[in-house]
Amino acid sequence: MSKDAKGIAHGLTNYGDRDFSLYLRRSFAQSMGYSRADLDKPVVGIAYTPSAFNNCHRHFPEMLEAVKRGVLMAGALPLEFPTVSLGEVFLNPTSLKFRNLMSMDTEEMVRAQPMDSVVLMGGCDKTVPAQLMGAVSAGRPAIMLVAGPMMTGRHRGERLGACTDCRRFWAQYRAGTIDAAEISEVEGKLATTAGTCAVMGTASTMACLIEALGMMLPGTAAIPAVHADRLRAAEATGAAAVKLIGSPLTPDKIVNQKSIENALRVLLAIGGSTNAVIHLAAIAGRAGLGVSLERLNELSDTTPVLVNLKPVGNGYMEDFFAAGGIGALLRELKDLLHLDCLTVTGETLGERLNAQDKEAWVDRTIIAERGKPLEPQGGLVALFGNLAPKGAILKRSAADSRLFEHEGRAVVFSSLEDLAARIDDPKLDVEANDILVLQHAGPHSAAAMPEAGYLPIPKKLAVKGVKDMVRISDARMSGTAFGTIVLHVTPDAASGGPLGLVRNGDRIKLSVKERRIVLLVDDAELKRRAAQVPVQAEPPLRGYARLYAQEVLGADEGCDFAFLKPR
Repeated sequence: MSKDAKGIAHGLTNYGDRDFSLYLRRSFAQSMGYSRADLDKPVVGIAYTPSAFNNCHRHFPEMLEAVKRGVLMAGALPLEFPTVSLGEVFLNPTSLKFRNLMSMDTEEMVRAQPMDSVVLMGGCDKTVPAQLMGAVSAGRPAIMLVAGPMMTGRHRGERLGACTDCRRFWAQYRAGTIDAAEISEVEGKLATTAGTCAVMGTASTMACLIEALGMMLPGTAAIPAVHADRLRAAEATGAAAVKLIGSPLTPDKIVNQKSIENALRVLLAIGGSTNAVIHLAAIAGRAGLGVSLERLNELSDTTPVLVNLKPVGNGYMEDFFAAGGIGALLRELKDLLHLDCLTVTGETLGERLNAQDKEAWVDRTIIAERGKPLEPQGGLVALFGNLAPKGAILKRSAADSRLFEHEGRAVVFSSLEDLAARIDDPKLDVEANDILVLQHAGPHSAAAMPEAGYLPIPKKLAVKGVKDMVRISDARMSGTAFGTIVLHVTPDAASGGPLGLVRNGDRIKLSVKERRIVLLVDDAELKRRAAQVPVQAEPPLRGYARLYAQEVLGADEGCDFAFLKPR
């Protein structure tokens, strides 16, 4: 038997006798009804992530059948296998904590099981970066297929989409402008189909970036989950996975510094989720690369916002799909992109774009022309200063520009528990021009960097009509959120970062123009405060929680585990 055997003979279990191993494997495989002819075919694995705790993936059984159909028609044997699935709103303390666990599961199962290529079926926020992180590390030919976004619902004549509209209505409820009956009515109309959030949240952002990276078929990022084209895309993805067999186009070859930079350009042009910066850093890290926040600023200065979707604009993902999708956007950005980057189909990005219909209709109310951008600069900006020595992120396209040059008094919450206990206290000493600061919500905290950076406006201000304030934390926020919110402050408070030294009444200065976030306290006082910081609590005693606490890196390195990066 050849040592270069593929298909079911690939990567045999070690019993000390290779021929016996294959004989035994075929025997057990035949117990599942496969013929010897089936077992002589190459194998396409399908990393399959349905879960009753993941509403975004509830249509995956139907999509799986379409993938299998594509594999079979192309002459290979499809074999699905389960991995960890991450349903964003069903995980405690936060899905990010388990992204690395899913990436390890994906990597090890792709490497350990007999498959010649793999289709990665993901969608809900952290599943897509987890799968690509694992695939880059596994080094086997892979192609991604995403869930697709939800369709919108309706409420009293208005379109609704999770979850930008859920935040908007919840803010109105907190402000007392709608009652309990209406918020309950809205609750049942926000998420009415399978799929990921209907706006340019993290899931849709990552889908767009994966297409820009070249890791999925062109035109497939934005297809709605319930659209027939989603099934056709699944079938085509299965067929494409067969073509990858024996190819050198492994994810670690497609993910490189140039393709990461292309993805950053798209992130800036779509006004995408701040979470994507963390995920791209983690994906790049698996390929031995980094994501420079200084370079992000350089790209942001020359990349306009062109996509009019919530939370930055007015549209929804179904509109983006109908408007022309990522292909139309990439054609607008063409002269800014590295067109020599390889894609999973074997074409370069330039060849892919040249093959598209340049005369195709584009809805310019959703995808603007370069000469008439929605905003002249990119949606994200990195900030530096003594409060964030390794950087912080602001989504300026979803913020109030009147607050971009702002100095205010810090109102500090020492933890998520402290925030929950005091934010709506009528006695809270807070004014509209103050700056809300949340500490100990970063990757090294017990909270494990949840999407808590979208601090609510204190109720005493919300009822007066205050809709935005500068808010600063080492946490993340949902890609569906909006506001003048400084996130991912690094190093985080729990690892000894200066954010943990801020006290009530301190003055903080934000300057988007200068890319600065500065705590106006002298160094001597900060050293005095640092000397008084109590010793951090002992890490968890066992299990994944202990592994996470020992190995997690900062936001600047994607919050990956140190031991998962290549040596």
